[in-house]
Amino acid sequence: MELTAPGLLLRPWHTADAPAVLAAWHDPAIAQWNPQGDAFDLDAARQWVHWRADWSRGTHVSLAVADPTRPEIMLGSVSLHRIHAGDASIGYWTVAAARRQGLASAAVSRLTEWAFRDLGLHRIELCHAVANPASCRVAERAGYPVEGTLRQSHRYGDGRRHDEHLHARLATD
Repeated sequence: MELTAPGLLLRPWHTADAPAVLAAWHDPAIAQWNPQGDAFDLDAARQWVHWRADWSRGTHVSLAVADPTRPEIMLGSVSLHRIHAGDASIGYWTVAAARRQGLASAAVSRLTEWAFRDLGLHRIELCHAVANPASCRVAERAGYPVEGTLRQSHRYGDGRRHDEHLHARLATD
C-alpha cells in the first residue's frame, strides 16, 4: 500500500532502508525522542525495518515517508500503534534534512485520514514530550487538539521520565 499527498509519499518499508534508519537513529533529536538503546546497529536496523513492514498482527501500520520524486530515499516514518477496538496511537519522526518543511504534519494527516476511512478507527491519540515543541506544532497542524498533560508518563532517550502532551483526533472531528 502507498499513500500520497502533494509532495508526499508514504510507502512500505524495504530492507534497503536499514542503513538510512541506522543513520536516523544516530541523530541526537531522533535518539532523544524515539529511544532505541545503545546497541542499535545495522542488524538491529534491519530487524526494525522488518518488524515495521510486517502488519500481519493487525496491531500496527507503519510506512516510510519519502519524496514522491525520489521514493527510494527515506525521509522519515509515520506509524499507527496499539490499534484495538477502534482506537490507535500515532507516532512519527523525520530526518534532519526533512524538518521544518511540513512533512511530518502532512504525513500524520494523510495516515490519519486513511485510518479513519479504511480502518474504521474512531479515535487516534498522539503523545509527545512537553519538552519537544516541534512535535506539538506537528500535532496542531495535523488537526490534533491538545487534551491535557500526562505527568512523567514516558521515559525518553535521556533516561528521564518526561511529562507528555496528549493530543487526539476523532473520526467525527
